[in-house]
Amino acid sequence: MFGSRANFCSEVLTFEVVDFPGSYHTILGWPCYVRFMAIPNYTYLKLKMPRPNDVITVSSAFSHAFECDHEHYELTTMVVNSSELLQLGESSTPVVPNYNKPTSSTAFRPLEETKAVGVDPTDPAKMVRIETQLLAH
Repeated sequence: MFGSRANFCSEVLTFEVVDFPGSYHTILGWPCYVRFMAIPNYTYLKLKMPRPNDVITVSSAFSHAFECDHEHYELTTMVVNSSELLQLGESSTPVVPNYNKPTSSTAFRPLEETKAVGVDPTDPAKMVRIETQLLAH
């Protein structure tokens, strides 16, 4: 039903309800427009319907349309990312590192041009090794 008590239009529509997350409550298509004899104008965000007393105009603000589009974009991104994450989880095999395996002797070998520097003057056992020369690559 569109309009006020003085000038309204009421039609019975048959439609399907689809269970999916979306930012729109209703999507009106051409069958609905034909039943109401409505003319959509997407540029000005208006829907006009001729009635016996006057033309019924349903309109929206550009800021509201932008907010709806932004919500729809975020929702779509979330749905796409979640489906891609499921596909990646199904196609990959988890790798668990073996912490009991010893590392190679060359993995953490100090450079030869390093020197020990004390960190805490009250405790000489607290030392760090720093490089003495800059490397040129």
